[in-house]
Amino acid sequence: MVNVKQLNPEASPRAAYGARLRSSRELRGWTQDELADLAGYSGRHISAIETGRKPPTLRFSRSVDTVFGFTSTAESFERAWAELRNGSLLEGFPEYLGQESRAAEIRMFDVGVIPGLLQTPEYATAIEEGHAKRGTITPDQASERVEALIERQAAMVRRIPPMLIVVLDESCIRRVIGGAAVMERQMAHLIECAERPDTVLQVAPYSMGERRPFNRLVNLLTLPDRSVMSYVESETNGYLDRELTSVLPLVRYYHQLQAEALSQAVSVAMFDEVRKGSP
Repeated sequence: MVNVKQLNPEASPRAAYGARLRSSRELRGWTQDELADLAGYSGRHISAIETGRKPPTLRFSRSVDTVFGFTSTAESFERAWAELRNGSLLEGFPEYLGQESRAAEIRMFDVGVIPGLLQTPEYATAIEEGHAKRGTITPDQASERVEALIERQAAMVRRIPPMLIVVLDESCIRRVIGGAAVMERQMAHLIECAERPDTVLQVAPYSMGERRPFNRLVNLLTLPDRSVMSYVESETNGYLDRELTSVLPLVRYYHQLQAEALSQAVSVAMFDEVRKGSP
């Protein structure tokens, strides 16, 4: 007799996803191999998802939705996947992502870390593994965050891409994340990004001192209807603000920041110096 592993859907969101996948399959009288054939995966892959050993992906969720007839319904596995993925993200950030994917213009500033839209997978992985080692998230959540970031970056590839304007505090490129090889590739990626017609990169040098208007992440989104919203973060949550009375001062401060920051040409030269290991 086959030894079927008992599932506890209350153990975690991933366990709940796997338990529902099994119950949906068994309700139709299908084996794991039969579901795998219909969805385009292996039986071993289905087993790993059901038992929580492997996280589901967006592609997988859409495939099983098609097989079960759940596409665009309340029972959708794609919806369950989104809830599972967003559960590993900072509170408030999923709401921001929904607006970022629609924005016509994105302005960003950060301190100490290169913004996600500009990160290489290796750099992003090093950051999330650091969180996991400190115990602030699980290793599975670290993997989910990297996967979510890759999808977020892919969402920027559109027929008419958004204008991306980024000012990096100098600490973003001086702080070593993941070691020399990871930083070298990350700096090369920034140089490549600066060559895009829809991207502007600048560095706010240490010499700005007290003239730097922001001390933490600030993102500003301009939507197709020209409305503007801001997103700021603390260590524990993010906040999306649509109120003009509080957003417009941030827009003004961002313009001041850009005026004080290094030009893109000088900033790219600094990226190259860091890439080569120059002081």
